[in-house]
Amino acid sequence: MTDLTNLTVAQIRDGHRAGDFSAVEVAEAFSANVAGAKALNAFIVETPDHALAAAKTADADRAAGTLKPLSGVPIGMKDLFCTNGVQTTAASHMLEGFIPRYESTVSQKLWDAGAGMLGKLNLDQFAMGSSNETSYFGNVISPWKRKDGGNAALAPGGSSGGSSTAIAARLCPAATGTDTGGSIRQPAAFTGISGIKPTYGRCSRWGIVAFASSLDQAGPMARDVRDCAIMLENMAGFDPKDATSLDMAVPNWEAALSSDLKGKTVGIPKEYRLEGIDPDIDAMWDAGIAMLKDAGAAVVEISLPHTKYALPAYYIIAPAEASSNLARYDGVRYGLRDLPDGAGLQDMYAATRADGFGPEVKRRIMIGTYVLSAGFYDAYYTQAQKVRTLIARDFEAAFGMCDVILAPTAPSAAFGLGEKMADPLAMYLNDVFAVPASLAGLPAMSVPAALNREGLPLGLQIIGKAFDEQGVLNAGLAIEERAGFTARAEKWW
Repeated sequence: MTDLTNLTVAQIRDGHRAGDFSAVEVAEAFSANVAGAKALNAFIVETPDHALAAAKTADADRAAGTLKPLSGVPIGMKDLFCTNGVQTTAASHMLEGFIPRYESTVSQKLWDAGAGMLGKLNLDQFAMGSSNETSYFGNVISPWKRKDGGNAALAPGGSSGGSSTAIAARLCPAATGTDTGGSIRQPAAFTGISGIKPTYGRCSRWGIVAFASSLDQAGPMARDVRDCAIMLENMAGFDPKDATSLDMAVPNWEAALSSDLKGKTVGIPKEYRLEGIDPDIDAMWDAGIAMLKDAGAAVVEISLPHTKYALPAYYIIAPAEASSNLARYDGVRYGLRDLPDGAGLQDMYAATRADGFGPEVKRRIMIGTYVLSAGFYDAYYTQAQKVRTLIARDFEAAFGMCDVILAPTAPSAAFGLGEKMADPLAMYLNDVFAVPASLAGLPAMSVPAALNREGLPLGLQIIGKAFDEQGVLNAGLAIEERAGFTARAEKWW
């Protein structure tokens, strides 16, 4: 039998339905991989019992003829999603030991679809980071190594680095992620997997620990485009508990997958051709353009003139919203409480927040509090929101000329852990290609397209019109079929 942990979500689903193997066999195989990969630090909490219980139910459902869409499929859950009875920390000391008594809407949808949970995946603390180095529970390590023979540990991207590492290392076939400014797409690119951020509002935010409420969006990460479509179908949907949730039917994205792009036009944004960019990135982008032409698409150059303002606008808006959202962690109602001897209420607030938040979270809270303060609100926050509107208008104008936009996902391949932590600005630049789509609330996907000269994965990003996840998935499939990306990390852990 083929190693079950090498199978995709679709292959597990279909093989289980056909009786080729049991769901219990699948759950046990992945749980064994999880237990044997602690060196990667991808999981904060392992839940093999949850996966096994769901597998037993799936096997019983198969016998009864009552299979669900994800019966037999075990997945990883980013530790930003609240899970009933299972610790949810957002990778922070502040929430260490917090056990919710409710389930996030997205995770509940996946359990209702028959999926089982292998564990809670590590991430950057409160989803703030691009390398998974800000977690209170330690760095996640990419399973990839440079082919120079060195032993440098590489970043798996962030904030969904635990998800990307777990999929790339075959610890789970798919996982949930969240994307605020690229946190699904950039780690997918760094580890040679696929990931899609749907249109803002497609997936409920209820039960997800909030970072920046107008930007946060859940989405799937998986080995390929089809698996992303399958996962997204079972994550998306209207939720009356979330005021930003879209009251729209969920399309059957998997059934409508097609790599035939005849009659479609792909836009190439000239502003994304950055001076001094890694030549491997440029070469991959040009190859991607050729792939989409081969799929039948026409290609046109477009302009997104306010692109250069996207990153500074994002790093005003996101910290401002974080400052507001994280004000709830005060040691009074839940989470960490640090109460020094003889301390008063204000001392408890200060001590709790000082101990509970890491340096990057504190940095963003301080930035956000500053830009929202009297005298600076109009100068910074209001101006950033105006820029956000202009960026959204740029996309609207561009989509008058094209159906989807093609660009690199990130400006480089994975970098070494520790290489950029000392320079926050250098770290923030990792999001330069991902942030504009987030500010505009548009669907965007990363698919693996090539290896660079060091043997590390590079990803191409497809950005679509609002609500056109199908167009994004189809273009991603066209690239996937033509790139033929089958490389995987050689096991060292």
